[in-house]
Amino acid sequence: MVKSEWDRVKVRLRDEVGDAAYRSWLRPITLHGINDGDVKLALPTRFMRDWVATHYAERIRTLWGVENPDIRNVEIVVGAVRATAASAPTAPAPVASIAPGPMPLPPVRASRVVAAPSPPAPAPAMNNGDIDELGAQLDPRFTFQNFVVGKPNEFAYAAANRVADADTVSFNPLFLYGGVGLGKTHLMHAIAHHIRERKPERSVLYLSAEKFMYRFIRALRHQDTMSFKEQFRSVDVLMIDDVQFIAGKDATQEEFFHTFNALVDQGRQIVISADKSPSDLEGIEERLRSRMACGLVADIHATTYELRLGILHSKAEQMAAIVPQKVMEFLAHKITSNVRELEGALNRVVAHSQLVGRAITLETTQEVLQDLLRASDRRITIEEIQKKVAEHFTIKLAEMSSARRSRQVARPRQIAMYLAKQLTSRSLPEIGRKFGGRDHTTVMHAVKKVEELKESDQNFAEDVELLRRMLQG
Repeated sequence: MVKSEWDRVKVRLRDEVGDAAYRSWLRPITLHGINDGDVKLALPTRFMRDWVATHYAERIRTLWGVENPDIRNVEIVVGAVRATAASAPTAPAPVASIAPGPMPLPPVRASRVVAAPSPPAPAPAMNNGDIDELGAQLDPRFTFQNFVVGKPNEFAYAAANRVADADTVSFNPLFLYGGVGLGKTHLMHAIAHHIRERKPERSVLYLSAEKFMYRFIRALRHQDTMSFKEQFRSVDVLMIDDVQFIAGKDATQEEFFHTFNALVDQGRQIVISADKSPSDLEGIEERLRSRMACGLVADIHATTYELRLGILHSKAEQMAAIVPQKVMEFLAHKITSNVRELEGALNRVVAHSQLVGRAITLETTQEVLQDLLRASDRRITIEEIQKKVAEHFTIKLAEMSSARRSRQVARPRQIAMYLAKQLTSRSLPEIGRKFGGRDHTTVMHAVKKVEELKESDQNFAEDVELLRRMLQG
């Protein structure tokens, strides 16, 4: 009778929460026992128990009360996934503490939780020799000593240091996010290096999400998923880079989710990086995004001028290269996209000087990096162009998007469209949308008209060139 009641409750739950949430959280629940109106349900991991207790326990109790008014309380426990005969009352199970410490956690009813005894023993940790075969190689340059700290990255740096220095931390996982080339991978490698130096017996596995997926697919193909699970669930520290790569890949996300839960249940550390915060990751299941956000989320902002200058000085010192301060300042001003591009530019300048035998000057730097500087200059925004052109011709900024066609407004608008085409990487339809939703053919006409006027009118050409120089600054 109780079993059939539970079956009907599950049907109601599935109708209410949908198939995806039901499969993820509610289907694994087993009926663990019933005693004098108290129902005990079991889940295989602490994380799943906590989630279900928080989000669904009260609803389960309500629905079961509709089926059987004698049901007063529902307990969610961690235990073996086996159903106990409904007719046989079960004695209250001894309680296991969730967090380490001398005090046990008391039994809890309805929306609170209690752990059943004898959780599964954690798998033995792998050694770093095995890890090197499984994961990606660590870059010896990416250490904490070589990481230049500034306001945009100081929080992420401090969090990474805490994970590297402590055997256990209060936040798990550590989630690092930021744009390309801002230092996420550097910090992850630095954590791994520091842990291996401080505690060589701790196993640290670093790899990209792409490599995690490929290894999982290979395990499926060779029907060797148990070996895959044992490898990834027996490390002390798991580090997954660029987790956004598994967006839309449901099977890989499923495996990663269970690996995540298994490691957290064993008290082992996870570090993840992505290009966006967990809440902004598209194509990632809600349960996984929630899991990744439950630790510490640390963002790395775009670099400031001072930080870029500090990075260049540090890089030049590592290379034992003498670079004039004016060149450093020029590079820090001009290359603002990411640290990787900034360091690459300095490498090119120094290599050119050494190979050709010419001193590093501002002129040679501009010559060597002309393609890179051109690309950097093209990152000017359409909004900046519109504002500068409107100021130059003393018209309102709103006129750039208005329907007015008088020459006093139309000509500056055409110049702004022309400069947007020349100085940004936006497509013609994108440029048209920024100018009041105009068609791409309107932008093409504006570009052609400005080019013709530049050929025929010297003053007009000088005006456009002046605006270009002001924008490129």
